[in-house]
Amino acid sequence: MLPKEQILIGRRELAWLPDFGLAEVKAKVDSGAYTSSIHVSSCYVEDKLLKVVFLDDKHAAYTGKEMTFSKFRTKNVKSSTGQVQERFFVLGSIEIAGLKFQTEFSLTKRQGMRYPILLGRKVLNKRFVIDTSKKYIHINTKNQL
Repeated sequence: MLPKEQILIGRRELAWLPDFGLAEVKAKVDSGAYTSSIHVSSCYVEDKLLKVVFLDDKHAAYTGKEMTFSKFRTKNVKSSTGQVQERFFVLGSIEIAGLKFQTEFSLTKRQGMRYPILLGRKVLNKRFVIDTSKKYIHINTKNQL
């Protein structure tokens, strides 16, 4: 039996990111990753502001809208291929399985990947329990709220 505060999710779920203007984005649960990441098609600093275009035109939730962040940080991260990359990190709200909270996302180019969002342990710990035999358990959660 699950503790009351933890929600069962599958290995894939839909996510809503209202601060980024994104809805129903496919997310892959990645318990091997520490931080969560999101695919960007464009990401650069200009006049001390981080300018970002989330996703790309291959994703249904893509808007093409450039967003600007005054608060961000950079950090070296080891990618899944073992290479160290300097990445930008931004804070934003995310809603998964009816639970909404703030978290930090690393911004990376994940072109060619099926899932534009990876959910790492910082998001998963103490909130969710993963059943790897299932996916999209909460596909209709947003419609029920």
